Amino acid sequence: MEPLKHECGVAMIRLLKPLEYYQEKYGTWMYGLNKLYLLMEKQHNRGQEGAGLSCVKLEANPGEEYMFRERALGSGAITEIFEAVQSNFKDLTQEQLHNAEYAKRFLPFAGEIYMGHLRYSTTGKSGISYVHPFLRRNNWRAKNLSLCGNFNMTNVDEIFEKITATGQHPRKYSDTYIILEQLGHRLDREVERLFAESKQEGMEGMDITNYIEERIDLSNVLRTASKDWDGGYVMCGITGSGEMFSLRDPWGIRPAFWYKDDEVLVVASERPVIQTTFNVSADDIVELNPGESLLLSKNGEIRLAQINKPLIRKSCSFERIYFSRGSDKDIYKERKLLGEMVVPAILKSINYDVENTVLSFIPNTAEVAFYGMLQGFDDYLNEMKVRKIEVLGHNPSHDELEKILSMRIRSEKVAIKDIKLRTFIAEGNSRNDLAAHVYDITYDSLKPYKDNLVIIDDSIVRGTTLKQSIISILDRLNPKKIVIVSSSPQVRYPDYYGIDMASMDQFIAFKAAIELLKDKGMVSVIENAYRKSKNQINIPKEQMVNYVKEIYAPFTDEQISSKMVEILTPKGTKAKVEIVYQTLEGLHKACPNSKGDWYFSGDYPTPGGVKLVNQAFIDYVDNNFNFEKTVK
Repeated sequence: MEPLKHECGVAMIRLLKPLEYYQEKYGTWMYGLNKLYLLMEKQHNRGQEGAGLSCVKLEANPGEEYMFRERALGSGAITEIFEAVQSNFKDLTQEQLHNAEYAKRFLPFAGEIYMGHLRYSTTGKSGISYVHPFLRRNNWRAKNLSLCGNFNMTNVDEIFEKITATGQHPRKYSDTYIILEQLGHRLDREVERLFAESKQEGMEGMDITNYIEERIDLSNVLRTASKDWDGGYVMCGITGSGEMFSLRDPWGIRPAFWYKDDEVLVVASERPVIQTTFNVSADDIVELNPGESLLLSKNGEIRLAQINKPLIRKSCSFERIYFSRGSDKDIYKERKLLGEMVVPAILKSINYDVENTVLSFIPNTAEVAFYGMLQGFDDYLNEMKVRKIEVLGHNPSHDELEKILSMRIRSEKVAIKDIKLRTFIAEGNSRNDLAAHVYDITYDSLKPYKDNLVIIDDSIVRGTTLKQSIISILDRLNPKKIVIVSSSPQVRYPDYYGIDMASMDQFIAFKAAIELLKDKGMVSVIENAYRKSKNQINIPKEQMVNYVKEIYAPFTDEQISSKMVEILTPKGTKAKVEIVYQTLEGLHKACPNSKGDWYFSGDYPTPGGVKLVNQAFIDYVDNNFNFEKTVK
């Protein structure tokens, strides 16, 4: 309804044959580059703020560049970076352009390893210097590191203190730069260990280089660097000497998939983009397990290493509900089931009057859940028809049967996303007027004052678009009742693992709970939760408790939803409005393998998440209440 800001996306390709092979078979040595473009474009849904790619040549001679990078900002960044890469080839003759040997020797970005990244900022830090991939350069090829990831660390302060204590000096205070320096430091130590070994063997010159590059073990680097990380992450990297890795967090919060055949090794944030780009089945693609790393050596040998012990799996459920592409076979089924699971609550809301109810959806991400909702209504209607026919006995008349069998579930495309609000066009009241027209309606799509309108969305986070646009525009159709349905449960808590969701006081569920506490003279609940949160600031984060749960505890989901309606319904709305949410039980049934539900339950998978929600609540109360004098 109001677009959630997406997390990042990653893509990696390692060509397992010489460039001449791809030139001969596919007509271009740019096979890897072209496939990277497709992988990134098909994950554009994951990041719109910027994009970048890096490339490594495996056979460069001393004095020749072997590591390349291109980055750009904005929603058109993918096109921009690939146009920049292609600009290096515009003055070539046709013979040069199709000569793989020439490309390897002289052309930038003509390499065997490619890594791409789509960025969405979760820290508020923007600008080209924050766009992945990041580079750490060195005269030793094996010490060069290019890094990108889909991640957010909750304990950046702790990591920063630890690495600065060893004498390191990160250039910026951001998790990406700090992780780059941490990994780079461990990579330096690994190279230096092998250098010492080679010298003991009496080696000199390029023999030392070859000894190091043939034996470097990135699992050592990853294991020592990542043991203190608290957060959700898929970290990807390539070294100047041709090592490649991808590492997933031990809770499995952020997703990663890989595929390998005789020609390529591929890594991406989503399974269907690999399927489409390489025309392979879902069964050919492997999910990277929690705490596991996929490693590829310079000579093309692949191995899996358990870097960190896998913990209780908490794969992000919002990936299933919203972020990932619905073309994944499992996600498609799960989203349909989410829509189907909420049907009993909808039937209760419309008093089981399916004859005078029109079903629709908020475009575009709720469409799959809408099909599931339709299926649930069809099942209910079929059961109702059976009961009505059974009542007729053994000899029903033709007219009686026809009346029953002609009953249909009514669905229409009622809401249309018409424009994207351009805030630079207008400010103040005129901007609010523009916001009210982000959506349009299909006129005469229901019977005025007689029909209920049920309209499903995948999530309701802030409720801003509901209040500014959706409810008012739907009310123009004069429905008897508007039922807004969320296929996900009430979003009550912020995310700290890579999705830029609203801060505490922007969640409509949180606002509603706070207002209910005020209405019922229960402000002491807020003060007690604040006091408990404040008193645990200085204890280890592993011992912290999420006391924000106490804000919601006195109320049922229905009470909170009713308060939301009161807050969000614009003055002058004629129709009765109700909001119906998915239950946590329904979410778990629909998405059994993605139990990371902290947005809804407050059950953060890592201690860092609990620490940050604790601080967010304290900040909210400090800005809105005056309890400090009562806190000891």
